[in-house]
Amino acid sequence: PLFPCGGFQGSQDARTYLILFCRIEAARCPDVVVAQIDPRKLKKKPTVNISISGCQPAPEGYSPTLKWQQQQVANFSAVRQSLNKHRNHWRSQHLDSNVTMPKSEDEEGWKKFCLGERVYSEIDAVSDNENLGIDYMKVGFPPLLSIVSRMNQATVTSVLEYLISWFGEKKFTPELGRWLYALLACLEKPLLPEAHSLIRQLARRCSEVRALEESKNEEQISALNLIICLVSR
Repeated sequence: PLFPCGGFQGSQDARTYLILFCRIEAARCPDVVVAQIDPRKLKKKPTVNISISGCQPAPEGYSPTLKWQQQQVANFSAVRQSLNKHRNHWRSQHLDSNVTMPKSEDEEGWKKFCLGERVYSEIDAVSDNENLGIDYMKVGFPPLLSIVSRMNQATVTSVLEYLISWFGEKKFTPELGRWLYALLACLEKPLLPEAHSLIRQLARRCSEVRALEESKNEEQISALNLIICLVSR
């Protein structure tokens, strides 16, 4: 034994013991290790399903079919691939002079940018007949490819967090839905742990809003089903 059974003689003896133990273990290891891989397993196409605890079931008669879910996942996958393929092209496109993207850490700025003053401030819609064109400061900027392609992964995750936080206390709107879909498509794999947590939280919130949907608005329930489907699959 390196030390008598009486124990270690101070911290220096403990460090010496660990160093010698590691050297002995390292000497026993072979220079090359070959992993035993079953080639049959490589032929299988891997799938990842995220377990979402706490999600409430869809209202009776509004649960999406398996065929519908598979089609939505296929469409979403195509969008992701196209975005990744052409990201550099869209990033090089000039933004309109009225588009000023907030800084990554500007939570309130991003909420207003994505949702618009009306939704963010919960202002009733007012007629814009007197104005020529669309006031994007009021209605929010859509997730144009020229915009989302300029967002790095840190910004994508931050903006997703801002919008999910806002959605935690507010109603679901088309503006919010468009941005959530776009940001999910921008997330790169493998997902970071914080991204996993965020999209689980998003799915749970969607299921809560879906369960409380009294008017049974088919368009809204379909949108909520879509987000839950993409997260879970």
